[in-house]
Amino acid sequence: MDIHYFAAARAARGVPQETVENSYNTLADLLQHLSAAHTDTSAAGMTLGEVFDRCTFLIDGHSAQPTASLADATRVDVLPPFAGG
Repeated sequence: MDIHYFAAARAARGVPQETVENSYNTLADLLQHLSAAHTDTSAAGMTLGEVFDRCTFLIDGHSAQPTASLADATRVDVLPPFAGG
């Protein structure tokens, strides 16, 4: 499954995208794993987990809540709030 990071999420993670094995039941499970695995802070002083708290998410192009299933998902987009948007 491909994870695509935008704006502050990209800064906190340090990469624009990564591929992870889809072994997670829900989006919340995936976010918990990524938060625990990537604890460095961005230049703005935020961890990836702290950025996730402000984000919206798309699973295969559809808006998703943390309880959403990742069964058969191929892409997750991590979208922080954008200025002016």
